[in-house]
Amino acid sequence: MVTKRPLARIRGEAAPRPTGRLIHNAYRPTVSMTKILRASSLRAACPPDSLPYADSRDIPDSPDALSRTQPRAHAALDLALSIAGREYNVYLAGEPSMGRTHFARTFLDPAAAKGATPPDWLYVHNFDDPDRPRAISLPPGQGKGFKTSLAKAVADIREEIPARFEREAYQTQKQSLMRGYNADRETVLDEMEERAKGEGYSLFIDDQGGFTLYPLLEGKVVSDEEFERLDPELKKTLKAKGDRLLEEMGSALRRLSKEERGYRDREKDLERTTAGEVVDAHLAALAELRAAHPAIDAFLKAMRADILDNIDAFMPGAQPAPAPASHGEPPLPDDIFYRYEANLFVDNGHLSGAPVVIEDHPTYFNLMGCIERESEMGALYTDFTLIKAGSLHKANGGFLIIRVDDISANVGAWEGLLRALRSGQARVEDPAEGGEHVRTRTIEPEPIPLDLKVVLVGPDEAYELLLYNDERFGKLFKLKAHLQETMPRTPENILVYLTLAARVIRDAKLPPFDRSALARLVEYASLLAEDQKRLSLKLPLARELMIEAAALARGEKADMVAASHLERARRARDFRVNLYEEDYLEEYDREMIKVSTTGEAVGRANGLSVRMYGDYAFGLPHQIACTVGVGHGGILDLEREAELGGPIHTKGMMILKSYLLGRFAQDKALVMTGSLCFEQSYAEVEGDSASGAELASLLSALAERPIKLCYAMTGAVSQSGDILAVGGLNEKIRGFFTVCRRRGLTGAQGVLLPADNVVNLMLDDDILDAVDQGLFRIFPVSTIEEAMEILTGLPAGTRGADGKFPPQTLYALVDERLARLARCAPPGFPGQVADRG
Repeated sequence: MVTKRPLARIRGEAAPRPTGRLIHNAYRPTVSMTKILRASSLRAACPPDSLPYADSRDIPDSPDALSRTQPRAHAALDLALSIAGREYNVYLAGEPSMGRTHFARTFLDPAAAKGATPPDWLYVHNFDDPDRPRAISLPPGQGKGFKTSLAKAVADIREEIPARFEREAYQTQKQSLMRGYNADRETVLDEMEERAKGEGYSLFIDDQGGFTLYPLLEGKVVSDEEFERLDPELKKTLKAKGDRLLEEMGSALRRLSKEERGYRDREKDLERTTAGEVVDAHLAALAELRAAHPAIDAFLKAMRADILDNIDAFMPGAQPAPAPASHGEPPLPDDIFYRYEANLFVDNGHLSGAPVVIEDHPTYFNLMGCIERESEMGALYTDFTLIKAGSLHKANGGFLIIRVDDISANVGAWEGLLRALRSGQARVEDPAEGGEHVRTRTIEPEPIPLDLKVVLVGPDEAYELLLYNDERFGKLFKLKAHLQETMPRTPENILVYLTLAARVIRDAKLPPFDRSALARLVEYASLLAEDQKRLSLKLPLARELMIEAAALARGEKADMVAASHLERARRARDFRVNLYEEDYLEEYDREMIKVSTTGEAVGRANGLSVRMYGDYAFGLPHQIACTVGVGHGGILDLEREAELGGPIHTKGMMILKSYLLGRFAQDKALVMTGSLCFEQSYAEVEGDSASGAELASLLSALAERPIKLCYAMTGAVSQSGDILAVGGLNEKIRGFFTVCRRRGLTGAQGVLLPADNVVNLMLDDDILDAVDQGLFRIFPVSTIEEAMEILTGLPAGTRGADGKFPPQTLYALVDERLARLARCAPPGFPGQVADRG
């Protein structure tokens, strides 16, 4: 029993790759019925002596080499640079392994180097509204200098203010104020005491500044007990007189209070003046910056006023006052000195030109910035010093590159990016989590004006999904930069490709590549493109091979990398991943998988498929079997009946019916039941590249003439019988060739392929050698009739003017068999093939 491998998907029957099926009208060579391709047609060789370079060291660098390979993408990016505004951002579309991010960086770096360096951005305390920190911009490089100068100035102020208050000059002025106040106080008190004595009272002043009047009798102070023993009338008289005297002394008391307030104000003014002199002296270093930037001047003025309002906090042993709570929340411990710092939010001082930022982890916080929090006694709090920039802010004034598959996993980041681009402002805020939720205390930093170009990198499929499902995307990303996978293999483009290869060698510090290795790289580019007339632009794949070949060369202590090293590296790579392929081949060897490579059989043909395991593709032959008989079932697709066939494979089966109707149902009804299947297939079958082999097995079964099993066939078939181009030709041919070689090449074995696919052949040396020696043959065919003549040895035949096929032709036998089946049908049978496939 053949081991089932459900992990694999048969890709050989898949829809052809872009270079396959749609090119059959563009390339249709005229071939004879028995044309066999020469070895020279099986690969587009690059003779080493055709290259003008002895080795990679001779290849000059060209800054625009990469852009020349991608004219469409280059034009889109160039247009983006020339259009200002938030709407003309770029979607760089291309398949993986195209070096999309590298291409964007290579284009943008030179443009950014010529651009203006954006300003630094700082956040400072808002003394009017602490919950809304202010954003300040400074020329690049000055932000760090301002932050450093401000920190030094504040440190010096904190150190000098207490020292200034200890100086003799300050103390002298303070004592002078106190003496003046005390003298005025004593004068007022003396006046009050004289007035009291004149009225027969004694004035007593306590330590708290309060005073009491005691009556005098016979020059002595009357105590409270003595006062209670006095005559009531006398008591009444003394009390009334004392109350009147207190009222008269009220003006003196108010004057004394005013003198005290004046003293306190003068003392405070002295403190403020002294501290102000200190602040002004240390902020003088920022005078030039203040003059050039009103926002800095406004901040420093507000800071100066706040310092003078909080002089006590600068005194030794002073405890910082708690910050006022907002929104009714309890106050949190705080240090007022954080207000006098500057948060260097974006520092562009290290740049020379505009920034180019690649955000490879675009979470909301990494992209949009965040407001961090600290814990104090179990409570969380934040302030402007905890505002952190995101890549959107760091790229402001330049370019931001993001991969679509990265940002698609972070919906909040995508929404934040679109809002920022639409509004033209980069805000730092806590992300909404959806629905109503409890918000902790936070701040609302002032937004920063946004001026940048965003380059989204992703495949075409993602572009279409975004374009059709999010109207904002089309408005904000108006430019699509499309990367092409291949370019024509012209002498000029070969030199461009080698220039890029030489750049890889230099950047990766690889040993030099000799002329043979450079030629093999060109061939490898055509192999990746699966086209003799084109070069693949999947440069990262070529780079991987180059690095591995260089490692082999270093291991041999070779001075340069040769073509042999590249070939060995490619084979070593295949060996690392071809375990499943080898398992299959062993099953072919043991005939656990029944595929004959010799002999003949009726209703059987060898088809070819491609299996994919990860990124490794390999071809395998499959036996396609067909049986026919009388009935009304039509052509049954057993793959579909078993739910193993995909829609494209089913379409191919329907085309077989159409072909039979067109060829053989002109003078009679078709009455038949036929079944087709891939024998010993346990994986999903998709695509129509086996429909040619399926039609061949069907025609063989109808004609009752055997097919030569030394041949395998691949190619889709049209309703008119044309053999159409398919994909995976090189893997398919190698798969059948390998099975034949392991069993022993007879010289009669070979592969039939669409003539349109000849240009896609880039076969290995061992196959070319076998073809050159006559041990293996490859036939290009344009129609099913050509293929059947090779497979059966009989001419297909063409319907004559009498409506008959020539005798002893394959189609005459098919026509006769279909006529017999129609005659065998019971009376009244409708006689129409009902295709259930």
